[in-house]
Amino acid sequence: MKAIRVHEFGAPEVMKLEEIPAPQPAAGQVLVRVRAAGVNPADTYMRSGGYAIKPPLPYTPGVDAAGIVEAIGAGVTRAKPGDRVYTSGTLTGAYAELAVAQETQVHPLPERITFPQGAGVYIPYGTAYHALHHSAKAHAAETVLVHGASGGVGIAAVQMAQALGMTVFGTAGTEKGLELAKREGAQQVFHHGRAGYAEEILQATGGRGVDLILEMLANVNLATDLKLLATRGRVIVIGNRGEITINPRELMARRASIRAFTLWAVTEAEAADIHAGLTAGLGNGTLRPVVGKEIPLAEAPRAHKEVMESRAFGKIVLIP
Repeated sequence: MKAIRVHEFGAPEVMKLEEIPAPQPAAGQVLVRVRAAGVNPADTYMRSGGYAIKPPLPYTPGVDAAGIVEAIGAGVTRAKPGDRVYTSGTLTGAYAELAVAQETQVHPLPERITFPQGAGVYIPYGTAYHALHHSAKAHAAETVLVHGASGGVGIAAVQMAQALGMTVFGTAGTEKGLELAKREGAQQVFHHGRAGYAEEILQATGGRGVDLILEMLANVNLATDLKLLATRGRVIVIGNRGEITINPRELMARRASIRAFTLWAVTEAEAADIHAGLTAGLGNGTLRPVVGKEIPLAEAPRAHKEVMESRAFGKIVLIP
């Protein structure tokens, strides 16, 4: 089968399309015929060697995939050949024609969700769910500001917050992105590339501030975020690419807080809750992954470059 292989950590070009033996599922494992694989910023950090998790070389990148169950190992009861599924991780890597996953990493994909959409489920929607429900404990009477509301996690968060009954603000870096965020449920949108956008957000709250901020790029925005919080507000750090200086007095004056997490460290109970919520939302149409680009598997290096650009619009997926 064809798969992307990384033999050394480095730039996107270290990823090569190669022919390798097809994997086979052992007991408790599922073999998935991959129809689409999601591209996430975390994939790029891992490929570069700068991530907390360093896989043994060589390896095939990718966590998120969607496809059809090809075969199952002994003892598997949650999936059968022919099932449409999405993955929340794999054992052999998602950037491939076939991938082996643990039975617990395979989840039903409703008919209404396409395979490219399914490849954009776990990391974006799992992250948004964990941020809103587990970390922030958000509720309907609150106002949430979603930074990067036109990206994969941002769209997921906007849809979830809107369904929860929250007042949703979103930022994006292009007019197209702003339109997308508004279409998916943001009541007000703000161009984060324009001077004075933070003042516009504060003005939109009547000077009160927002209760919750979902922060995708903390090293750029965190210091400004603290000035936008309402009393007892909180910032949930989802993404960060470097250091930043903040003034803790902004937190003290508001009795506010900064919280952060990594999705790969969720507990078993949290994971079960995430997938229950995602399965329900995908099935009833509340959650609707938006695919911005479908790129051939062989062009994985291009996908890794584009996923790190600031003008996010939906999810980038690879098609084997």
